[in-house]
Amino acid sequence: MVPAEYSRDSEEGLRQKVLVALALVAALLAPAAARAAGGTIKGRISFTGAEPGNRVIRMGMDPMCAAVNRGKQVVNEIYQVGDNNALGSVFVKVEGTFPATPVPATPVEIDQTACIYRPRVVGARVGQVLRVKNSDNWLHNVHSDSSKRNSVNQSTPQAGMDVKVTLKDEEMLRIGCDVHRWMTAWVGIVAHPYFAVSEGKGGTFTIANVPAGKRTITAWHEAFGTLTKAVEVKDGQTVTVDFVYTQKS
Repeated sequence: MVPAEYSRDSEEGLRQKVLVALALVAALLAPAAARAAGGTIKGRISFTGAEPGNRVIRMGMDPMCAAVNRGKQVVNEIYQVGDNNALGSVFVKVEGTFPATPVPATPVEIDQTACIYRPRVVGARVGQVLRVKNSDNWLHNVHSDSSKRNSVNQSTPQAGMDVKVTLKDEEMLRIGCDVHRWMTAWVGIVAHPYFAVSEGKGGTFTIANVPAGKRTITAWHEAFGTLTKAVEVKDGQTVTVDFVYTQKS
């Protein structure tokens, strides 16, 4: 006969082993569940018809700008055209209100370099810092055209200087330079992380971890305007949404 104390100890030991095993299984399954939460939206931006032309910038208006760009034909790159009529610098976002997520501590950066803002289009979160730095060793000016509370108007007279502003409201924010009127950048400001900017060569974009459900997606281009599509996002799956801008003949 097995002593009662031995039997109780064995049962307790077995129970502890089961609990440990369950905890290990839960730990292994947790990353998979986290990966499956939300879906991915991928797509391509393109246009029909002939390639739109970008105007050549007359850098001679500023001798410093002309000198740094000598031998180059610099254009006002409104249309960033890639392969097979692909279109870059299009801001794509998911419409709607979503549960709060942490705002990135790293600033979104735009550079004043060779008398051009680069990149031309970026995305940022409400509450995130926008940093505009000057890589040119001469005067520039950071002047936003805001209809909300994202106003800034500050000079950067020499290389190494920057302007930082905490973005407060959603909008498509234009950044200009009062010294060089051709300098333009755009900041798509949204309250959530579900946005992207199409890249130039292929016109592609990816928005990850989008909460599941029926969603409205908008694509914005500074000249072509806004297109809208509806999609259904499913956990752990990828849905493709392409946008085509049709030029007027």
